[in-house]
Amino acid sequence: MRFRDIKKQQKLHNTETQKPTFIYAYYPDRIKALITDMFMIYAPILYFITYVVMNGKDDFQSSQWAPFLAVSLYGVIYTVLIAKFGQTPGKKAYKIKVVDDTTFENIGFFRAFCRFVAFLFSATILLGLLTPFFRKDRKALHDIICSTVQIYEKD
Repeated sequence: MRFRDIKKQQKLHNTETQKPTFIYAYYPDRIKALITDMFMIYAPILYFITYVVMNGKDDFQSSQWAPFLAVSLYGVIYTVLIAKFGQTPGKKAYKIKVVDDTTFENIGFFRAFCRFVAFLFSATILLGLLTPFFRKDRKALHDIICSTVQIYEKD
């Protein structure tokens, strides 16, 4: 066998085993997706709890359980959507998908729930939301903890 034939086979073999390339989601698009989710999912939950379950804003503000119930319900809906589809309505609008950082496949329910809890923690300390500015793969603290990455979905 000739040397150039061996070299061609090696080149073909190397291109077959490479991981598919993905574009990591830009941080402004991720923020816009979060704001969209807040309006599409969280605001209706707050409205329902405030005016249907409770007797108005005064009762909602005086209750300690109402905000906890609203965040918990939002977390369950968010977790189910991420686990099943890899996207929420806001992420779908900006063509962003949450996937595993090694296999680039959807994550499970438990991991999506842990990611939501880690997001609440990283949003509380604010440091976790600044980490994408210093990383090449644009991972936030909750993505690092749960080994996930936000990518643009392919058309």
